[in-house]
Amino acid sequence: MLTTRFSEMFGVEHPIVQGGMQWVGRAGLVAAVANAGALGFLTALTQPTPAALAKEIDRCRELTDRPFGVNLTILPSINPPPYEEYRRAIIESGVRIVETAGFNPQEHLPEFRAHGVRVLHKCTSVRHAVKAERLGVDAVSIDGFECAGHPGEDDVPGLVLIPAAARRLTVPMIASGGFADGRGLVAALALGADGISMGTRFLCTAESPVHRRVKEQIVAHTEQDTELLFRPLRNTARVASNTVSRKVVEILDEGGGFPDVRDLVAGTRGRRVFEDGDLEAGIWSAGLAQGLIDDIPTVREVVERIVGEAAELITGRLTALRR
Repeated sequence: MLTTRFSEMFGVEHPIVQGGMQWVGRAGLVAAVANAGALGFLTALTQPTPAALAKEIDRCRELTDRPFGVNLTILPSINPPPYEEYRRAIIESGVRIVETAGFNPQEHLPEFRAHGVRVLHKCTSVRHAVKAERLGVDAVSIDGFECAGHPGEDDVPGLVLIPAAARRLTVPMIASGGFADGRGLVAALALGADGISMGTRFLCTAESPVHRRVKEQIVAHTEQDTELLFRPLRNTARVASNTVSRKVVEILDEGGGFPDVRDLVAGTRGRRVFEDGDLEAGIWSAGLAQGLIDDIPTVREVVERIVGEAAELITGRLTALRR
């Protein structure tokens, strides 16, 4: 067993996190992660209403008696979701762990703190991680350039970002972006992190609520099969490479604006990919870690494999290097 400050603070057996993923962070997957001894997060905004989130929390509790959390991603929107109501649903459901992401979580922290909720804040730069600690979050998850979703605009990979953040932070830190195996966990610990967060690896598991064809495509893909969308708009997103994502890159590189790609990147189209298995229906998130993924195991197999590989590396190869 590998015990870190993070695993002790959040009450989990292993320093491994399944971060929030839109359309994916549902009760079946999250409970499987929890039952394997890691920390899983339901994705609040996957649920259409705060009441639906409360029901999903109840469903997750029926599947596990171990700790799990809820991801609350705060993003700019013309018609923003009722964040306060989602926050209240989390608190009233008795959830004691929250992952915040996107914009500054400051307005949500006082009420979370007042109800004993521990907050893990996800960010993409050292400066934002330092600010989050100053605001009072309990831990930070920092995304390197390798990650799926939004890697920020600094383009700093984990090999530099993780130790740069570690020397500035005092709260526990989780490393995210490019992690899929025991080698990554050991590397993250060596760089100063207290654990790892994985999205793409958990997306490609038996319990993941996405179509099998999506999982098979992740296995078939290499680390080169992603696209960086919205770079000219300073809102970069890493997604799987397909005809839609390549078309979006082409339009924006040629001077187009968001209205020119709005229909191509609609969330409803991405949801169709996950639900129907139509890999060309829209854009869908995948990180560089897909180059390290070659199977579709159960969540428990993933977690046990990673922890076993990490322990073997620490007590075997790395210890042998000291002789």
